[in-house]
Amino acid sequence: MSALRARCPDCRTFTAVAVGPGYECHACGREFAAGLVRVPRAWGAGGEGVADGARLELRYPDTGVVERETLEEQTVELAAMLPERPLVLGGCCCAHVGAVRGLAGRFGRLAVVWLDAHGDLNTPETSPSGNLWGMPLRMLLDDGVVAPSDVALVGVRNLDPPEQDYVREKGIDDSLERALADVDAVYVALDLDVLDPRDVDVLVPEPDGPTVDRIAAILEETIARAALAGMGVTGHFRTDKNAALATRLLASAGL
Repeated sequence: MSALRARCPDCRTFTAVAVGPGYECHACGREFAAGLVRVPRAWGAGGEGVADGARLELRYPDTGVVERETLEEQTVELAAMLPERPLVLGGCCCAHVGAVRGLAGRFGRLAVVWLDAHGDLNTPETSPSGNLWGMPLRMLLDDGVVAPSDVALVGVRNLDPPEQDYVREKGIDDSLERALADVDAVYVALDLDVLDPRDVDVLVPEPDGPTVDRIAAILEETIARAALAGMGVTGHFRTDKNAALATRLLASAGL
């Protein structure tokens, strides 16, 4: 399916058409701030539940589904098919790799705000589990797709020792002011496990997370500081609670 044309979530016809960064349905007249791309894969052991999370019911035009046999194939296809302002729905955080790669080619300097309980900064050599979903931010940094100075790691509270060493070495912290200074646009990678586990249904819960209100405020500050290039939501199960949470947080990001 062309990223210029999508299925409207309201009238269910393929008459939602790209108009600038958003979509307008020519049948029912609804307007939407982003086009939805689903990535129902999880690159790690026991990830079937979060893979199904990519089928969460969200009220955005469906522009397509990326479901490939390898992460490399997934990344290439996703980067190539992104609408102008994508909402990428995973799956695991590896979905952000293709999104950031695709958007980085459109902007001179793209920042990334990574909201996650985990750093996702391991390598195959440092990972305790070997799960690729613990590596996507490091992939982007090691490949030079985004600079460490343009990354804010927000809500993290479980870093492996090699990840701790890496963030100290690269100067990565949770400062939006630093990461968004003088950039052309920002991609927001939202793993819902950033939230306190009492509020959300996720695969890898971590205690003592920020509230929904706090993450909403961070999203509002992010889009006040930089233009939103796109956003991804990952790491969640397909539940009504998560659909409501995602809808609220996406609205805080202007979507």
